[in-house]
Amino acid sequence: MSMAFFRQFVAPALIVLVFLVALVATSARIFLPEGLSAPAPVEEFASPEKAALSSSLQPRTEGALAVSSAVTN
Repeated sequence: MSMAFFRQFVAPALIVLVFLVALVATSARIFLPEGLSAPAPVEEFASPEKAALSSSLQPRTEGALAVSSAVTN
């Protein structure tokens, strides 16, 4: 009897309670001051390792142009 009571009343009540808490938490940003409700700023910090990595990941345009000109001829 106690397991049926848990399945029918306690578990659904806990699920609804968790949903309502999440709903209130996500809706609370409407009432925050303007500065806090804005998205966080994204800043790029170019470290030497990242700069070297990003330059090595750049596509080679001269190879692509050679292939595209060979295909069009």
